Amino acid sequence: MQVRYFSLLFLLVFCGQILAQNSFKSAVEKLLQQENYKNALVGINVLELNSGEPVFSLNPEKLLAPASTMKMITSGTALQMLGADYRFKTQISYTGKIDKNGVLNGDLVLIAGADPALGSEYFQDHYFEFLKNWAKQVKASGIIKVKGNLILDAGIYDTERIPDSWVWGDIGNYYGAGPDAFTVFDNMYRITFSSPKKEGKLTKVIQTYPKIDGLQIENEVLSADSNSDNAYVFGGPFDKHRVIRGTIPRNRKAFTIKASIPNPDEVLAQAFLQNLSDEGVFVEGETRYEKNVSKKTELIYTQDSPTLAEIAEVLNHESVNLFAEHFLKQIAVEKNGLGNRNDAIDLVKEYWEEQGLSMENIFMEDGSGLSHFNAVSPAFFTRYLTRMASNDAFVESLPVAGEGTFKRFNTENLPGTTLQAKSGSMTRVRCYSGYLSTDKGNKLVFSFMFNNFGGSHSALIKEVEQLFVQLKTEY
Repeated sequence: MQVRYFSLLFLLVFCGQILAQNSFKSAVEKLLQQENYKNALVGINVLELNSGEPVFSLNPEKLLAPASTMKMITSGTALQMLGADYRFKTQISYTGKIDKNGVLNGDLVLIAGADPALGSEYFQDHYFEFLKNWAKQVKASGIIKVKGNLILDAGIYDTERIPDSWVWGDIGNYYGAGPDAFTVFDNMYRITFSSPKKEGKLTKVIQTYPKIDGLQIENEVLSADSNSDNAYVFGGPFDKHRVIRGTIPRNRKAFTIKASIPNPDEVLAQAFLQNLSDEGVFVEGETRYEKNVSKKTELIYTQDSPTLAEIAEVLNHESVNLFAEHFLKQIAVEKNGLGNRNDAIDLVKEYWEEQGLSMENIFMEDGSGLSHFNAVSPAFFTRYLTRMASNDAFVESLPVAGEGTFKRFNTENLPGTTLQAKSGSMTRVRCYSGYLSTDKGNKLVFSFMFNNFGGSHSALIKEVEQLFVQLKTEY
């Protein structure tokens, strides 16, 4: 009798699991029959984390554009290779001698640490008044006048500011800001417009901040009967000429958009000089940009960044392209002595190959996923995430429902840390990869990748949320 009872119990549990999987399969099939998705390229892979047992797969080895889910690979690898407590370091130093009157007969030197959080709006507690502190530190060292120059040493990075596969429509805008040895203020400036009452009329640029010497703006932005920011900035990373096209809402006294700074090192130098002057420290010479002068200098002050784990949390919650590109280049800095993107990508691949993770199913062109040339398979993501599940700093860096890029997800459907994942989106691309805890006590690792779909992103977001809820309740 006992044998029959346990046999029946086993059969019921087994059948329940099959029905759950079939139900999820039916939901996916129903979604892909919709007009907007029937011709899309879709890859899905779901595994049980601890056992590695498959739950569902559709085109698991298909190479697809990952968009910002690429940041998971970059941030996780940096945390593995550099450590959660790693900090970027910017140094203030000098050459020559300081006389008894406070005159430095030499140069004041800034040695770049490629700190992506320097002056960042995401880290105001750390950096809101960092320039004032720098000026105070210089004065406290006994310097009140510099007879020489202000030298900026950017030798930590190569000269590439923008990956060569980023598109023209992105790089002038704030999300297309490239990494720089002297990244500052998120490499972002603001452009404020006023707009006429009538739609279809030319707007006026009334302010830019922070100030960028030599910036030339050609404004073609029109007023529109819409509340959206549909204005886009066009211009190269070494060029101070900008063309702005698109629309902003009509009848606004002040409407602000964000753009990428073409020359962050110059912006930092100018702001530092102003703060030195405010503190009563004056530089008689000019601003120069040199490399590898650090061995000849005396240290005044070292500015430490937040930890890599703290920056990674912002990177993944807010999907900050700039931070991801810094993480990638910093891997090359620590391993090769120079921040070079291609070298860093090779190092990422070498690291994971040594860990037993095949890198055949990945084409990596940048650290952020902004390049349209990136390609990753859902199966690679689930294999990678399985290995990263024991890295607490990485898992904790991932947003949950109601936070960051998952703000639209209902916290009642996916409470607490039920969902810990990264989303990625660009035109006709939406992807999700991460971890999902189910009502039955299982933990799943998943990757959903949609390329070349029709319709709106908001509609697909709702559909994917329902798929997550179904997995959570049924598996």
